[in-house]
Amino acid sequence: MTLHADDLVAAGLVGPERLGELRRVADRFAVAVTEDVAELIDVADPADPIAAQFVPKAAELAVAGEERADPIGDERWSPVVGIVHRHRDRVLLKPILLCPVYCRFCFRREVVGGAAAMLDPPALVGAFDYIRRHREIWEVIVTGGDPFMLAPRRLGEIVRTLAAIEHVAVIRFHSRVPIVAPRRVSPDLVAALTTEKAVYVVVHANHPRELTAPVREAVRRLTHAGIPLLSQSVLLRGVNDDAAVLEALFRALVAMRVKPYYLHHADLARGTAHFRTGIADGQRLARELRTRSSGLCQPTYVLDIPGGWGKVPLANSAAVADPCSGGWTVEDGAGGRHAYPPDPVTKAISDREPAPDLPASPDLPASEDKAR
Repeated sequence: MTLHADDLVAAGLVGPERLGELRRVADRFAVAVTEDVAELIDVADPADPIAAQFVPKAAELAVAGEERADPIGDERWSPVVGIVHRHRDRVLLKPILLCPVYCRFCFRREVVGGAAAMLDPPALVGAFDYIRRHREIWEVIVTGGDPFMLAPRRLGEIVRTLAAIEHVAVIRFHSRVPIVAPRRVSPDLVAALTTEKAVYVVVHANHPRELTAPVREAVRRLTHAGIPLLSQSVLLRGVNDDAAVLEALFRALVAMRVKPYYLHHADLARGTAHFRTGIADGQRLARELRTRSSGLCQPTYVLDIPGGWGKVPLANSAAVADPCSGGWTVEDGAGGRHAYPPDPVTKAISDREPAPDLPASPDLPASEDKAR
């Protein structure tokens, strides 16, 4: 059962005095909460990190000047319906714009959950044809919405179609389903992902309390089928902007055989300013996390540059060039600074004797050797 705005009040998750507020937000953005998520909400805690992610609040109706309807520029890079081709060797395929839950910070909140949520058959054929024509496409990332909301039969058809395209080597699925609706990860769904091509699943979790026993079982079904799992999280004020919380989350994921992949700086989606931290705060947390946890527990802290310019890592570099010595100053996890020698290539160029002219290769005329 999925709970919508009025249902949240009926279930006792929100006080009746907030019904008007919920309805105003629901008129603007999609609202849905699964029973699995509802069971995790602590109604006695006004700062509950689960409720913060899924229960609407009036702050969503306040739009900051820098916020955008399409914060990462999907539309700019969409050559045909259902495809985003931002990077040369990979595309996004969006067959569905429905989700089991609607995160209150979602960067696609303007397009998910509407009436036209399914890619119609002609458009899906057009998307597959685009992938076939572009032989540079090495990886297809199936996203949405949430592709695991599709019936296993339809999911299997997508996998088989992509696997039959010779130049596609990797099929990657991004899904919240294993975390927020784990019982949907059925044997049929797992079987639908089976192919000789490499299939990866990237799950989305933001707080260690989301990793319940049913979630662990859903993940176990996928890993036992030989499917590698990664995770992505969003850095959210009041949810996980704390090193101990991130440490617990990433340790728990790694123990489930899920490799933390990305920690996203929250996007400039409309009505989400109350979730965003500062970049300096994120850099501090990423630095602190490195001193607390195994390298297996370190996702890349990234920003999707507004306007569609792609993801870039945000963590500070530990190495800073030293203009006096020509070398480097390297900072350890405790803040100590250490000298490191100049790069070998730089040293060789400045210190070595001029190289003598080399003879041409014996099997090529001199002119051809230079051209090579």
